[in-house]
Amino acid sequence: MIVIGLTGPTGAGKSTVRELFAAYGIPGIDADAVYGELILPPSRCLDELTRIFGNSILLPDGTLDRGALAKKVFSNADARAMLNAVAHRHIMKEIRHRIKKLENEGAPAVVLDAPQLFEANAQKDCDAIVAVLANPDFRLARISSRDGLSKEDVLARMDAQLQEDFFRANADYILENDSSPEKLVPAVEQILRSLHIPFTPRAN
Repeated sequence: MIVIGLTGPTGAGKSTVRELFAAYGIPGIDADAVYGELILPPSRCLDELTRIFGNSILLPDGTLDRGALAKKVFSNADARAMLNAVAHRHIMKEIRHRIKKLENEGAPAVVLDAPQLFEANAQKDCDAIVAVLANPDFRLARISSRDGLSKEDVLARMDAQLQEDFFRANADYILENDSSPEKLVPAVEQILRSLHIPFTPRAN
């Protein structure tokens, strides 16, 4: 089975591209959604994070207070590294389990949508890397609308991530997502062809 790593900077539209692959019958795994499931109590991942960062990262009902955790790690590189080490280990274990399950079910390929694909060293699990990029102004607008953040908070989040040059240098395929999803269809079909993944092309 072919594993396609899907990544790129925040706000570029990775979910849209994952949905395009899904329209051709290629299942997707959303790393962020996997993390959201793994931190629901009872959770070994959440227990480990609590031991490191303290009970202040928990809400009264025992679930993770993402805002409190974010404040602890955003401007602290060591704390962020500890968070990533724990989260990535648990996430990748679950993702590998799901990939194996899809392979056993006969899926020809799977799309791994992982914003922190390289930070988690998950590129080693992939046969090809697709990076979704977009104009910074488009990204800023998308993130502001999606997450309700101020311009300053969005720019800080964008600056804290891997930059466009990194993705261009390390991805096998680049998708420029500055327009409508339909504009990406030919590029997605070309990726499927180049990876020899069977699919039915869309009618023109």
